Amino acid sequence: MPQRLPDIDRAIAEGHSARARDLLAKAAGAARDVVSLQQVAERYIQLGLFGAADALYRKALALAPDDAGLLYNAATAAIALGSMADAEAWLEKVIALKPGDYDAYYNRATLRRWTADDNHIHAMEALLKAGIPDRKGAVQLFYALAKEYEDIGETEQSFGHLVRGANLRASMMRYDVGQDVETMAKIAKVFDADCIAQPLHTSSTKSAESLHNSCTDFGQNCTHQPVFIVGLPRTGTTLVDRILSSHTSVASLGEISDLATSIVRLVGPVQNRMELVEKSAEINFISLSEQYGGSTRGRGFDAPVLIDKTPANFLYLGLIAKAMPGARIIHLRRHPLDACFAIYKTLFRMGYPYSYRLDQLADYYIAYDRLMAHWHAVMPGKILDLQYEKLVTDPAGESRRLLSHCGLDWQDGVLAFHENASPSATASAAQVRRPVYTSSIGRWRDHAQGLAPLVGRLEAAGIDVKQGGFS
Repeated sequence: MPQRLPDIDRAIAEGHSARARDLLAKAAGAARDVVSLQQVAERYIQLGLFGAADALYRKALALAPDDAGLLYNAATAAIALGSMADAEAWLEKVIALKPGDYDAYYNRATLRRWTADDNHIHAMEALLKAGIPDRKGAVQLFYALAKEYEDIGETEQSFGHLVRGANLRASMMRYDVGQDVETMAKIAKVFDADCIAQPLHTSSTKSAESLHNSCTDFGQNCTHQPVFIVGLPRTGTTLVDRILSSHTSVASLGEISDLATSIVRLVGPVQNRMELVEKSAEINFISLSEQYGGSTRGRGFDAPVLIDKTPANFLYLGLIAKAMPGARIIHLRRHPLDACFAIYKTLFRMGYPYSYRLDQLADYYIAYDRLMAHWHAVMPGKILDLQYEKLVTDPAGESRRLLSHCGLDWQDGVLAFHENASPSATASAAQVRRPVYTSSIGRWRDHAQGLAPLVGRLEAAGIDVKQGGFS
């Protein structure tokens, strides 16, 4: 089986998802030992096929029930599938077998709301007091403690641990938010109104006209155009994904990199980000549509409509508009301070390096807000803004707007999104298994003093932190 791995990895990297699935099915059938089962499962995870990965992890656990690494990986798949009881039991076992696996402590903290009588605060505080030589491990404990202190209402303790964890995490990174700000300004400059309106010129055998005319109505026969859910993380993108994917005509791909990797492949070698942005406006947009469509459809979902819930795709809305003009775009907004605080208190495994310092978080938010204003200006009516606060206070009304924008008929089942069995591998994986709740609105006020530098920076840039752009 190991000799198949390079072919599988190559197929995944090149966006040949259907071929990767075929190779994985053969490899899974041949896998007999724990290592081989895990190797195949890990690649299923890369394709977002958590059910297939879960089955292999459970098979491997039958062979090696005390393998801490295997237990951790199995818990990760279980979380995505909503099997929180299994995940908690496996993470508890990981911690018992390998007390120094601090990532398991943080994952466990995120599984559910803890209470004054049921938490791990004392044990984790004792670990910190004893000293954690591993800085990464200390970060994970700080965030785990911040989460559990918040759950029991100890907001001051929570924020104190959060600041310590965020500062430590930031000290371990080399990140310049100025580069991201400059990149977003460059995107707006390159993808201006003229660029968006410019007719497509391509040597592809498929004409630009056929691309524009393809599948503009999301009925049962639509098999071409995706739905993109974009915005900042922790603003309700997962909630909208769950609502929409509860419709019988819709399936979710989750957070994937297919669009970004397709763009990079078509652009080719570049020296820096600025060159990447410039050259991306000159690619063959028919090829981008074909590559992206082949990669996403190749994942094996047979629903007429597929959701790409990758928040950072807000950077590529100009490319989406040119390559996939029939695509639906949904943008999540949330009160700026609630959005920024929710980002700040989340320990992301990859990406979002701006989230660990309040000044960098503010600068990134300001640049994002300006870019979204630009997209609305150059493609009026193309993007549906959904306000998180309105969504959770009027889920039926906002869900109707959502489905209408996507050309979908109303189904009462979308309001039972918490019963949706499809995977969710985001920081909101536990929350979306609950019915709609409003307790996160205004949460930033618990930490108004600590967030004051963020508030001042946003206000100085003209961001409305009082109404947050909604009433």
